[in-house]
Amino acid sequence: MNAPEHRTAVEVHQPQPITVHPPATPLTPVQPGSVPAVASVVLPDGRVVTGYAIDPVQPEPVTAKSAVSRTAVNVALGGVGFLAVCGGLLLLTSFIAALTAFVTQLITLAAVIFGGWIAVQVFSASRHQGGTTVNIRKAVIKRNHFHS
Repeated sequence: MNAPEHRTAVEVHQPQPITVHPPATPLTPVQPGSVPAVASVVLPDGRVVTGYAIDPVQPEPVTAKSAVSRTAVNVALGGVGFLAVCGGLLLLTSFIAALTAFVTQLITLAAVIFGGWIAVQVFSASRHQGGTTVNIRKAVIKRNHFHS
């Protein structure tokens, strides 16, 4: 069994040469103004380390910040405290209003349940049409101790 041949078109790319243009001004090596001094340090174990001494980099001078007056700080802190108290009072007022509404709903629910219980008692008693039935003859006899 021979596998069928698959032919695909192949595109060949040729590399393009890069053209480098010389800089407008020729580069010339520049010698440092002075040759740094070579320093040697003898370590306690006898080894010698040699290298160039480098001047430490000086940090940029810090610009002086303008001082903030204590009065401005106190006013700002007082304003933040005032806003915190107002927010707390608002939350407290909202909590009291919600608690009042909840208690009102509980009282209303209790009144509806109690009123419904009263209504059931009234309507179920009227169904008997006469309330409690008492046999008077037996009661009189028992009271007067009459024997038959």
